[in-house]
Amino acid sequence: MVVEVAYALPHKQKILSLTVGEETTVRQAVVASGIDEHFPEVDVLSCAVGIFGKAVPKPDERMLKPGERVEIYRPLIADPKEVRKQRAAKNKAAKEA
Repeated sequence: MVVEVAYALPHKQKILSLTVGEETTVRQAVVASGIDEHFPEVDVLSCAVGIFGKAVPKPDERMLKPGERVEIYRPLIADPKEVRKQRAAKNKAAKEA
């Protein structure tokens, strides 16, 4: 079956199409894709992954279906909740001034 493995940076992205067996897990597809040759910083054995935008909590157990796209997620630079909190505090302070 054919599946895709995708990884993106702000300035560069790559989607690799590969043929895998029917009993292939998400993690096995990531390793088989060779994405780490294009992005050496990606730790294919422990990176966070998802399928079509939905996180896969157990990529070593989840079997792929034909046509699925595995997405490799980068770590967050900042906690989104904290950023929103800081923005709200800044807006509040600006209104009071």
